[in-house]
Amino acid sequence: MRVALGAFACAGITAHIGGDITAAVEKAAFHYASRLKADRPPIGLPRFADGPGPEGPEQVIELELASEVEDLLAAEARRQGVAVEQLVAHAVLVYLAELDFLEAPPGS
Repeated sequence: MRVALGAFACAGITAHIGGDITAAVEKAAFHYASRLKADRPPIGLPRFADGPGPEGPEQVIELELASEVEDLLAAEARRQGVAVEQLVAHAVLVYLAELDFLEAPPGS
């Protein structure tokens, strides 16, 4: 599967996780699928989302996901009416938002 990421997602990955963008996207996809499996679905893709952003893709990642993860994501993508690659790019932003929240100082 090929997933296009915008500059914002790539910068977030670098800031929170480090330089291995492919590994970070795999973690984000696994995290999103885990929440789906646990019946605690994360926020869905916004209606206005269409691709990696107005600046175009910063990077295109080639992913090999476990079949169970890919199946969960494919079913969710169908439910939301989007491509699975688009859902995975969204999963990256959800994952980064959750990491940012967990790293925020108390009271902020």
